[in-house]
Amino acid sequence: MAVFHYKALQADGKLTEGQLEAGGRQDALRQMDELRLKPISLNEKGGGKAAKPTRPAKVEKAATPAPPAGGTMVAKPLFQATKVTPKMLENFTRLLSSLLAAGVPLSRALVILMKEAAAPVAAAKWKAVHDSVIDGISLAEAMGRDPVTFPRVYVAMVEAGETGGFLDVVLAQIADFQAREKEMKSKVMAAMLYPLILLCLALSVLVFLMVFFIPRFQTIFAGMGATLPLITRIIIAISDAIRTYGLWAAVILGVGGYLLRSWFSSEKGRRVWEGLILRSPIVGPLAAQFAMARFCRMLGTLLGAGVPLVQGLNVARKSIGNQILVDAVSNSIERVKEGGQLGKSLGECRDLFAGSILEMIAIAEESGRLDQELVRIANVTESDLDRELKTAVSFAEPMMLFFIAAFIGTIFIGMVLPIFSMQDHIK
Repeated sequence: MAVFHYKALQADGKLTEGQLEAGGRQDALRQMDELRLKPISLNEKGGGKAAKPTRPAKVEKAATPAPPAGGTMVAKPLFQATKVTPKMLENFTRLLSSLLAAGVPLSRALVILMKEAAAPVAAAKWKAVHDSVIDGISLAEAMGRDPVTFPRVYVAMVEAGETGGFLDVVLAQIADFQAREKEMKSKVMAAMLYPLILLCLALSVLVFLMVFFIPRFQTIFAGMGATLPLITRIIIAISDAIRTYGLWAAVILGVGGYLLRSWFSSEKGRRVWEGLILRSPIVGPLAAQFAMARFCRMLGTLLGAGVPLVQGLNVARKSIGNQILVDAVSNSIERVKEGGQLGKSLGECRDLFAGSILEMIAIAEESGRLDQELVRIANVTESDLDRELKTAVSFAEPMMLFFIAAFIGTIFIGMVLPIFSMQDHIK
């Protein structure tokens, strides 16, 4: 029999600590369940007798798991992750949903995930969330303290789950969203990989020709005693510019790209970037559809759980992701607070809601099945979005191949035309 030292929460919410004797860790957890204790930490001791919970203590944070007994050092992996990857976050979300659905208390579920984390950086992040929850704040607020690990949309959906009392369901939906986004990105990258490789090769060949080969042809062309075609003169001028200013241009472009990215990270720059995305011909409609589907699904789920309309709107608007669209929905929420209907109020967001969608929302609101209709709209929109994305990716690949072929063909023609002129001159 082994002796375990524990820290746990009593039924009244006070923290206690003590020791108990058990045949193993699972047996110790079972005994704590019988004592109606919610474990925070459970560490095995070398020996001793069991002791009952003794005194309440002030709230303490969960201890980091102790190293293995006997002093044996565990070899660390050669390469360790320095930040939480999307895969780690997806696994965390799905496992937390499963634990909560099985009836495991939130604090205990976080401790389990902290101990089973695949990387030290993930364990540290989950421990920070656990400690914040033990301190008495909500899970969404605890996650919101680390926006790098938990995106704004993620936190908004967790907040919706806590508000509606269906956190396990929302966490499962978040994991599904993450899996779908990952799959979508993989499909796009797989479709664009071949054209991107061709583009890199074409640019490499172009730079090589411009820097090394075209200058050698300039001597030959100069001895022809004839006027070169316009396209050839342009290519030669570009070659001279690359050889003279190419390095400086690369440095300027690199610095400019870094400054532009930093500006887009600011509040004002992000709004400008999001506005450009919405106004782009292909990406804009797809981004608006995705935001609308996410908004409708979140609002429908909240209403189905009994959350009031205004409160549900305030939570669901955070899941949109695009701040310009969030501002538009915020104006519509003010109309609903004043007593207006949801369908008419959302009519001001034409970038987000089409006329047919607004009509369906208005009819569903009148018939009292708004929650079901919103979820149905989200399902239909996501199916349409998936088809449109596949079409857009299929369209992008041949277009890129066409531009690459046209680019290389132009260089080839520009170099061949003077040769034909040389033959005419010889004749």
